[in-house]
Amino acid sequence: MQVLHRLGVCSWSLQPTSPADLAHKLSKVGARACQLHLDPLRDGSWDASETLQALWGAGVSVLSGMMTPHGEDYSTLDTIRVSGGLRPSAHWTTNLEIARGDARVARSLGLGLVTFHAGFLPHDAHDPERAVLLDRLRQVVDVFADQGVRLAFETGQETADTLLHALADLQRPAAGVNFDPANMLLYGMGEPVEALRKLAPHVRQVHIKDARRAKVVGAWGEEVSVGTGEVDWKAFFGVLAERKLSVDLMIEREAGSDRTGDIAVARKLVEAHIQLKRNA
Repeated sequence: MQVLHRLGVCSWSLQPTSPADLAHKLSKVGARACQLHLDPLRDGSWDASETLQALWGAGVSVLSGMMTPHGEDYSTLDTIRVSGGLRPSAHWTTNLEIARGDARVARSLGLGLVTFHAGFLPHDAHDPERAVLLDRLRQVVDVFADQGVRLAFETGQETADTLLHALADLQRPAAGVNFDPANMLLYGMGEPVEALRKLAPHVRQVHIKDARRAKVVGAWGEEVSVGTGEVDWKAFFGVLAERKLSVDLMIEREAGSDRTGDIAVARKLVEAHIQLKRNA
């Protein structure tokens, strides 16, 4: 049986200023599906009905959502290690409320999946912070599950093995992985194809993004246009086919001066490697 995928674009990649602007930019890149940043709908910056009408009017379906925890600082690896995901205790109450709000938004949009960065998960099973983070993750997974929505953790801030162990200890079947091959390189957390092979049973969605490893230990890698980085895309899509992973593919571009052009390049690369469902 041939595995088919739906292809979309991450809404935040296009840096939209309004629902109408997002719909216009998605149309410009030929996207018929997207992953939608939910926080503007939760906090009232965007009206949910207006957003859906704009997207539907452009022929765009929303396939999943994305949540951003409060206070994340991506200035350096050190700042995101401290501020990322659910790690900061000072923001835990706020982040739990964000999760509750985004879960309600996701349900109102009819979404079955939301993704986010959990935060750097400690590898050491005896690290006291690990138990705290796993408890917080269970609560957030349950918040979304209560709304009929699955949660997937972005890859990259820990190795595939660390994430596998965390998922096992979490004991929440509704929790899965949003696999981003570029993040493995950007954070220096392993080789993307091998990581995908290990995490395949838990993968709920894939981000199409490319990067190069940092030349200096402890520094960020460099995000680059898809096909010009260190991800072995032929091998990557080979694993998707081998493991029969029929998951949505979302093009993400968070750097560069020509995101529209880079998204078009990424789309062509994906289409050259796999068969897509043409209804999204």
